[in-house]
Amino acid sequence: MHAFVLGGSKNIGYYAAVRLLEQGTSVTFFLRNTSVFDKDAKIQSYIKDGKAHLVKGDGTVLEDVQKGWEAALEYGNGTLDLVLFSIGGLPNISLTKGLVLATPDLCTRSLLNLFRTMPATLRAPGAQPRLIAITSRGITPSSHATLPAALRAFYSLLLGAPHDDKYGAERVLAHCLGVPWTQPDVKPTILPAGWEAFPGLPAEGGFRRILIVRPSLLTDGECLGDKGPKNGKAPYKAVAGEVDGGYTVSRRDIAHFIVQEALPNWDQWEGKGACVVY
Repeated sequence: MHAFVLGGSKNIGYYAAVRLLEQGTSVTFFLRNTSVFDKDAKIQSYIKDGKAHLVKGDGTVLEDVQKGWEAALEYGNGTLDLVLFSIGGLPNISLTKGLVLATPDLCTRSLLNLFRTMPATLRAPGAQPRLIAITSRGITPSSHATLPAALRAFYSLLLGAPHDDKYGAERVLAHCLGVPWTQPDVKPTILPAGWEAFPGLPAEGGFRRILIVRPSLLTDGECLGDKGPKNGKAPYKAVAGEVDGGYTVSRRDIAHFIVQEALPNWDQWEGKGACVVY
């Protein structure tokens, strides 16, 4: 199996990519800075073995993403089984706006570019790779209402800007899946008018091999999934649709869900959004 990982320099994308490599999957990393792994002994060992390949590029630059696709196909000997999209910006803190992004539409624009530049050989329904995109729980009004009160307040006060970007990504994914959009419009600063007609973007419903992973508030905690159930209780909850209550989940457990749960049970998850929470 060969995977194309965008946003795999750290956090969920990194942890998931390492799990894939450990299973024998080869991985093409699309990175803004390929030197990020210079001192990572684990990744370096996979590079030397020809299992990991690094491609330099910026997700917001259409031509860069196109080159990323081309490299992934080359390293995969013409085949590509999985695309993992976990691009996200490093936010800055504003006293008046909470967490803000230097590129407010980083996730949305990068995802648009990913779909727009998808090679023709991967566009037919029978040839499409599986695509897993990381957004967030609680970013639509209906999802926000399921959060605990304290988490709703925290999200509203501090995470408005990052969630605006993830909300735009959700709109793009709904278009590709062919799922009716019943939520308020995305801000035009995130998703400009007429985006549906951008050259190369699949028609509505034209790409359905998608799983959207919507974590609750992320932590840097250990992976509970590797320890298995405790007293008959699963280490985390993964629910298709919305889930009431619950506060946090670790990035490592999201990676565990992706590689150990979602991929082996793809028919159960394809075309859905999975909320993951403790």
